[in-house]
Amino acid sequence: MTRLTTLSLAVCVFLVCSAAGAEAGFGVTAEAFSSAAWEVPGVDAAQIALSREWQGNACTLRLKNVSNAPVSPREAVLFRLPHALPPETGLYGEGFSMLSQTGGTLGKPENIGGYTDRDHYRIPQAADATTVYNLLLLSPPEGGHLLMGFTSCRRFAGCFRLRPDSLEVVLDLEGLPLAPGAALDLEGFWFAAGPDREALLAAFAEKLSESHPRLPFPAPPTGWCSWYCFGPGVTSRQVMRNLEFIKTELPQLRYVQIDDGYQAAMGDWLETGKAFKGGIKDLLAEIRKAGFEPAIWVAPFIAEENSRVFREHPEWFMKDETGQPLRSDKVTFGGWRNGPWYALDGTHPGAREHLESVFRILREEWGCTYFKLDANFWGAMHGGKLHDPAATRVEAYRRGMEAVLRGAGDAFILGCNHPLWPSLGVVHGARSSGDITRSWDVYRGIARENFHRNWQNGRLWWNDPDCVLLSGKLPENEYFFHASVALASGGMLLSGDNLPALSAERLAMLKKLLPPSGVAARFDGSAFDTGRIALPDKTLVCVFNWSDEAKTAQVTLEAPGPVTDFWTGKEVEVKDAAVTLPDMPPHSARVLVCPPGNDGRN
Repeated sequence: MTRLTTLSLAVCVFLVCSAAGAEAGFGVTAEAFSSAAWEVPGVDAAQIALSREWQGNACTLRLKNVSNAPVSPREAVLFRLPHALPPETGLYGEGFSMLSQTGGTLGKPENIGGYTDRDHYRIPQAADATTVYNLLLLSPPEGGHLLMGFTSCRRFAGCFRLRPDSLEVVLDLEGLPLAPGAALDLEGFWFAAGPDREALLAAFAEKLSESHPRLPFPAPPTGWCSWYCFGPGVTSRQVMRNLEFIKTELPQLRYVQIDDGYQAAMGDWLETGKAFKGGIKDLLAEIRKAGFEPAIWVAPFIAEENSRVFREHPEWFMKDETGQPLRSDKVTFGGWRNGPWYALDGTHPGAREHLESVFRILREEWGCTYFKLDANFWGAMHGGKLHDPAATRVEAYRRGMEAVLRGAGDAFILGCNHPLWPSLGVVHGARSSGDITRSWDVYRGIARENFHRNWQNGRLWWNDPDCVLLSGKLPENEYFFHASVALASGGMLLSGDNLPALSAERLAMLKKLLPPSGVAARFDGSAFDTGRIALPDKTLVCVFNWSDEAKTAQVTLEAPGPVTDFWTGKEVEVKDAAVTLPDMPPHSARVLVCPPGNDGRN
């Protein structure tokens, strides 16, 4: 049968289904997008002109002041699209912040993570709409998918506003002054539709990479992180004990990373706090002497009020309406400790020189070859006044990150708690979920956050699914679930446990994860029940039971051959070109090692 669904902006999406309803193909035209309404709220339509030039499914956008008076556009509604999609239409959208994701359906949107742009970060949003950023993926119940997204983020943050009968595609212009005759080159836009969600996301990643080439780094890093076992009270002795254990038992963990707690104050990254008694450089040298790579946590864009950098250089920070440094809690979350923080202004030359100098010292004098950058969101904090009035918060962040990169040289840069699209092309690795803790609810939640972003791994950057935590007293099946999530994420792999105290069984589990393949699982659907990691010599099929009940799963093989269990090495029975996994416990996972060619694409 043929069914017509009216989609945004009078986009006609034709679902051509087989009799069984198993296949769907889309036809979506740029001409339909071109007929959509547009608006620059607060600016007379006679004063402004928006050009939308299409090349295939990609659109180049430009806004020009055609009047004789200056204008200061707050935002541009690039496309306003009526739609008649049913409420059951599946929805996925990214956040401005890495910690924010939206799923569910058009009729019932759901926050995937616990820290939303609207509520946690207090980013102003339309009260009558669901707002997502960067990309929007719609999946009508009849089948197929429509993806639309911004293919660049050099100056402006892009979002999508969803209402029951309409969709708006919007760029935040931040009230930038636009002189008579002047024009703004806006961010790129792209859309595509088809039956294969993963293929659409892969094609979108290629478009993003054209605008923001990925920073090269040959393989996903491996290592150990102090945060999840010692927190901000970490000491040199604790790090040394783990270093000695790693050298003997886990030499594949190359980076030994000291997390938050070593510094004297938030913002004073070159001054050591009480726990290290001035010996942080000696500890980093010991890591290097042992044959490993020194790594360190830095939150480059924030400073607490009592820090030396804030006391001596208040001019380097974003300002409020009165010209004073802006307290972050006035406009957003104030910080998780030692707040409220103040945010460095990346458009200030002195702030950029400071960032470059700090990271050059950390790289060349302290010997660090890996930087975990945290709280990067505050580098693109909304609501402040910048030193450069012609710059946006995206530009402020990217200029600051460029200074960090200049100072850090050849070191690996990991972005955490970062503005997602503004970080394109300025980080080697990106956290793809919130913080992990040793509990089933968090294991499950973090897994969904990560799997929604599997498509980014190895294309935009190396994904960081956060640390593997295998200590504690959870049921064994939940540890296998958690470890299998790390495997299926395909990106970086850092342990967060106090390794000398880890049991032999859990240590063996950790060793099985090393080295990471660098290849993320390709899932059959957004339920993330079955994912396949296609490697040159084998295919790993990851099967997850998310539920509170036991279940039986079946994996159909496309290529014949023996199958073994990844974790135990035992042979698994194959019958009629399929593997049956009976009575999978609740909260569990199985990983099957299958012959190559079983990647689900045949």
